[in-house]
Amino acid sequence: MRIAIDTGPMSEGDVGRGIGFYTKELVKHLKKLDGVELDLVDASKNDLTKYDIVHYQKFHPYFFSVPLTKSIPSVITIHDLIYLIYPEHYPPGIKGKLRFIIQKFLISKIDAIIAVSETSKKDIIRFLGIPEEKISVIHEAPREIFRKLEIGNPSTSLRMVSPSNHWKLEIQKRYGLPERFVLYVGDVNYNKNLLGLIQACKIVRIPLVIAGKQAASADFDETHTENKPLIKLLEKYGDDKEVIRLGFVPDEDLVGLYNLATLYCQPSFYEGFGLPVLEAFASECPVVASKTQALVEIGEPACLFADPKNPKDIADKISQVFNDGELRDQLVEKGKVLVKNYSWEKTARETLEIYKKVLG
Repeated sequence: MRIAIDTGPMSEGDVGRGIGFYTKELVKHLKKLDGVELDLVDASKNDLTKYDIVHYQKFHPYFFSVPLTKSIPSVITIHDLIYLIYPEHYPPGIKGKLRFIIQKFLISKIDAIIAVSETSKKDIIRFLGIPEEKISVIHEAPREIFRKLEIGNPSTSLRMVSPSNHWKLEIQKRYGLPERFVLYVGDVNYNKNLLGLIQACKIVRIPLVIAGKQAASADFDETHTENKPLIKLLEKYGDDKEVIRLGFVPDEDLVGLYNLATLYCQPSFYEGFGLPVLEAFASECPVVASKTQALVEIGEPACLFADPKNPKDIADKISQVFNDGELRDQLVEKGKVLVKNYSWEKTARETLEIYKKVLG
């Protein structure tokens, strides 16, 4: 089977985000399967007729991400429809609305759609009018680098860690980390509810460490509605020493952060999946997560869940995990068991089955 994988997410702003990681890992593990010939191509600029099937990796409702014409059988992965769920926070503009009307028609011509969660599947049916039988749910997985690191046993994967030093001390020094802290990994978009998490950490007086390029960025459009949460964060907490904004952190160090964190918190109002939760499980870090559909879907029973609209409830859950070693151990053990259900090998095999189904 000759497969074309669209390179859009690998060459645009998504390369260091969830969609880019998804594409990279999917390609890596598809190539390991028997009978697969795979090329990364820019589907908008190349002749696809030499391939059996093309797999598009991203759907953006307000920008053209679905082909205008179809030359071969096609599959698309839709990670979430956050823009459609919160239009007031992700305004489409007149052009965006027109593009969405066109794309809603075009996506109906795609042969199969992959959703990364049951939550996303429901949204695809609701907002795009796609028949349920056309949509398959295939979960993502944490990358192999995320795992438990032993104190006093340096990992060769961590940058600049010499055999004579403990990786823990190196990471703490490199990023100026406190001894105990709450970790958050990701963007500062509205649905992430990062301001609510900061409020919660302020209530319990626990430092928050934020890993993600966007949080430390000075290069953004202040007039764009989508950037309002980041603007508010910088205005209120830009100089706050208890809100530590690291910016982009490479995977080799991110695994160390998960290992050093007292707990990980995913406070989102909405997620299409919630990959950092699984990364925390794999790194044996206890998790507090918001009680929202996708996070419950992938994280139950290994998370302590909180109401994302109530910073006091998030604070209470953080405090429980922070102060109860037995509870932390219970969450870690449940996470270790749960994360075994997710692997990129499984994701690749299930994706290949979708290709085969489309091709008959």
